[in-house]
Amino acid sequence: MCKITRMETSARMSKIVIHNGTVYLCGQVGASLDGTISMGRQTENMLAKVDSLLEQAGSGRDLILSATIYVRDMKDFAEMNTVWDSWIPEGHAPARACVEARMARSDLLVEVSIIAAVKE
Repeated sequence: MCKITRMETSARMSKIVIHNGTVYLCGQVGASLDGTISMGRQTENMLAKVDSLLEQAGSGRDLILSATIYVRDMKDFAEMNTVWDSWIPEGHAPARACVEARMARSDLLVEVSIIAAVKE
């Protein structure tokens, strides 16, 4: 029997799915808590959510295998990367793609989808 663990599940999706030692996180957005639209602030908030979900799943930043980042406008790519580069532990950069995409809401600037390994 195939064991799949789903956490924080709703009718539409699970925030975390774990299968065969691999963690899959649903897309996390970086909505600013203070209502400002700043790529740096939204990236920080988004990555804080990722940290929390990875911890809940028994993983961490150093175990990220792959990240797909969606940005509303590539003009913000450098600002997002500044926050990302300081968040990823040195020597643990995952495979990564970054694409420009239309967001679900006009105030969203960035979203990330993460695949990581579970701590042994």
